[in-house]
Amino acid sequence: MRVPFLDLAAQLETTRPDIERAVLDVVASGRYVGGPVLESFERAMADYIGVDHAIGVSSGTDALLVSLMALDVGPGDLVVTTPYSFFATAGTVARLGAAPVFVDIDPRTFNMDPARLADWFEREVERRPRVKAIVPVHLFGQCADMAPILAVAAAYGIPVVEDAAQALGARYPVSGDVGTSGGTGGSSIRGGTSGSQVSRGVSHRDRPAGTMGTLACFSFYPTKNLGAMGDAGLVVTGDSHLAERVRRLRNHGGHDAYQHPEVGGNFRLDTLQAAILAAKLPLLDGWHARRRKRAAYYEEHLAAPGLELPAPVWGRDHHTYHQYVIRVADQRDALRQHLAVRRIDTMIYYPVPLHRQPCFHCLDHPAGAFPNSEDAALRSLALPIYPELTPAMQDRVIEETNAFFRAR
Repeated sequence: MRVPFLDLAAQLETTRPDIERAVLDVVASGRYVGGPVLESFERAMADYIGVDHAIGVSSGTDALLVSLMALDVGPGDLVVTTPYSFFATAGTVARLGAAPVFVDIDPRTFNMDPARLADWFEREVERRPRVKAIVPVHLFGQCADMAPILAVAAAYGIPVVEDAAQALGARYPVSGDVGTSGGTGGSSIRGGTSGSQVSRGVSHRDRPAGTMGTLACFSFYPTKNLGAMGDAGLVVTGDSHLAERVRRLRNHGGHDAYQHPEVGGNFRLDTLQAAILAAKLPLLDGWHARRRKRAAYYEEHLAAPGLELPAPVWGRDHHTYHQYVIRVADQRDALRQHLAVRRIDTMIYYPVPLHRQPCFHCLDHPAGAFPNSEDAALRSLALPIYPELTPAMQDRVIEETNAFFRAR
């Protein structure tokens, strides 16, 4: 039995009628860029996430890029983020002429370590005035520890851009009511309910990913929990002025034809992709429930010395399990080869931390500069987890993984 890492064809079998109907409706409408289909999808996403403004864009990468542009990030500026993420997290910073500043991850979650973030700001007195944004990443479907991150941002008046590309539907627990600044000086989680980004339909003790920063970015790449049939992304915010600017920037810096107050880009979300995503959205919570069920099954049946399972630190019901990433003490590559021979697909996220990428050698970070990120790159392995993964397939993954460790 082959166990694919992800099976989009199996998903299509359950979604085909709705998707075909949505695509044909767009084709018949003659409105292939913008229009009511896109606007309806944006409203649906704003309601689902719990924000006032959702702006469809061309990809998750462009969501990050246009968000930083809206915050006027440019040459000479710094953006603080993590070195353990997909390349776009730091690549978009460099594209604007700014420089990424890295702080290491919490080894439990793979997400930004708030203590290391606070240490950087206390230590880098001369460089911290140049910081224009902090970009925590909600990696693999689990929120970063946002309360202390937002506290650091608020202390220095710095906006936070949530990289929630992998975390649509994830939640973060907070004590007491919640509120945000709604502006560019960093959001906060605190007592009281002020600000325009207070989430709707969710306990006040939970904040959905994307509702805590000044801006947040999502990806709908086909492999995401909610995936398009091509590239697609979303920017969300509770700040109406920033929302207006993002809308302008995604359309070459203007609203009216041939009138461009500033230089933007062509970051528009394709209407066909918006229709496909709108057709899938009602199924997303059910898909998340099935991912959580499969994660629980892994936790019940995977056990071996030298094998570390992912930690749902906020509770499994807060995690969307975009990936199920284990750690292997010292034989990660051997385990991967063992599974591959037995026709079980796996993936490595991410084999090279961002500070060790050739294009960032100019930042002069030696090996060992961010030990938790480097350790994750050497030891992490993603096992198959998706709604269509059958019990027989998952049992096969578990059987062969446990067998590998028993043999050693």
